[in-house]
Amino acid sequence: MTRREQREHTFCMLFSLDFFHEDREEREQAGWYLSELEQMTPEDLEERELDRIPPLTEEEEEAVVSRIEAISARIPELDERINAVSVGWKTNRMNKVDLSLIRLALYEMKYDDTVPVKVAINEAVEIAKKYGGPDSPSFVNGVLAKLVD
Repeated sequence: MTRREQREHTFCMLFSLDFFHEDREEREQAGWYLSELEQMTPEDLEERELDRIPPLTEEEEEAVVSRIEAISARIPELDERINAVSVGWKTNRMNKVDLSLIRLALYEMKYDDTVPVKVAINEAVEIAKKYGGPDSPSFVNGVLAKLVD
């Protein structure tokens, strides 16, 4: 599995946390996501454009879930940084796709030495093209550009 595919799974799980974070722990939420993927028909996957993301091995699942836990633990700090640079669009007003991508990329930029900053931004923009609205790529890029140290 490529890093982008793994990143897309991470994004999908991170996105879902915004809807269920209070009710479920990260591991439980990840388990729900993974079991839902297993139950989807090829048509369901295609409709959601998940057909292009291969399933995760057990090792990859553990890596993604660990990453989700690490990101989730830093959401207050990540959101504080995002709010400091996003004029007129605080995190509570951002659409959840864009916010999840910005959080993921910011986490990679600040805490993952294996991901170059330019790669984190580019990957977030590319995933925004696939999952976000028409303005998502430029919005995500603009916020992340302000967060580069």
